[in-house]
Amino acid sequence: MFFCFFYTAVTTNPNELAENLRKFGGFVPGVRPGKHTADFFNTIITRLTFSGAIYLSLVCILPTIMISIFKVNVHFGGTTLLILVGVALDTMSQLQAHLVSQNYEGFLNQARLRGRRV
Repeated sequence: MFFCFFYTAVTTNPNELAENLRKFGGFVPGVRPGKHTADFFNTIITRLTFSGAIYLSLVCILPTIMISIFKVNVHFGGTTLLILVGVALDTMSQLQAHLVSQNYEGFLNQARLRGRRV
């Protein structure tokens, strides 16, 4: 859980989010701009991080609980599950991007451009 909060604290800055929102003319309905918006973002980020950290902790601990209590024969731990899911999602994303780029290249090769003499 610590690493979830640490990573979130390092990567997000509620003050910067509030300032960027104000610069581009955006606002959060019902929340005053400036420090109030930054406090609102901080509260929301903390709640989301807490629920995500609880979920990740349960996923990591579940195989150990299954092995010790229910005597289930599982050959990998929770961290392995997280890595496997992450790699699978990344692979699917890369495959989809590759297929879309191939589709666009085929589309451009078949197009007839007017106004060019070849």
